[in-house]
Amino acid sequence: MVDDEAEIIQLMSIYLNNEGYRLLQASNGLEALEILQSRQVDLIVLDLMMPEMDGLQACIKIRETNPIPIIMLSAKGQDIDKISGLSIGADDYVTKPFNPLELIARIKSQLRRLKQFNSGPANANEIHIDNVVINIASHTVTVDQQEIKLTPREFALLHMLAVNRGMVLSMNRIYEEVWNEPFMESKNSVMVHIRKLREKIETNPREPQIIKTVWGIGYKIESEQKGLLPSPERS
Repeated sequence: MVDDEAEIIQLMSIYLNNEGYRLLQASNGLEALEILQSRQVDLIVLDLMMPEMDGLQACIKIRETNPIPIIMLSAKGQDIDKISGLSIGADDYVTKPFNPLELIARIKSQLRRLKQFNSGPANANEIHIDNVVINIASHTVTVDQQEIKLTPREFALLHMLAVNRGMVLSMNRIYEEVWNEPFMESKNSVMVHIRKLREKIETNPREPQIIKTVWGIGYKIESEQKGLLPSPERS
């Protein structure tokens, strides 16, 4: 947890310890980067406003090499602030003041999703979409045989569209399955993640050929398929 407010870290350490998590602490982005170089970390709760290196700068730096789940934490509650955090690679956004139990629930949700994508068998099928290859077991994506870095939420979004290939998925459904919570009125989160995903996998993000927009409904990947597509179990 990266925050310059010691009281918040002390409070959350109590809740996290009670849930069985081990908490590493940093008071700014520079300290967080130092910890990431020497310690195994599964998730980061990253405050936006901090001295020396703020949360936005730290998130950008982390995303250069690390797809670790990041929950942004900030007293700013305007949509533009949330969009900024999500645009640079954050997976979730919690506004201060917050309920510690809500933050715990969001942490658990991110870690469940990370475990889900890292628990497949070593010989799991790959999904091939033109020049894009999604490996479910290793939680990796390559474009033209070059691995690209996706956040866990970006990977979950691409995986959802791929396994439902040919189907139009509404923003409501995408949000509820990928974010694992009821759909909010604002559609910005889905739109921002689709845009960032297109920037990483599309040859021309302005004229996407893989992730198509179905205006007024949602998004889809066309049904033509060149590789093996695992059939997901659905409840």
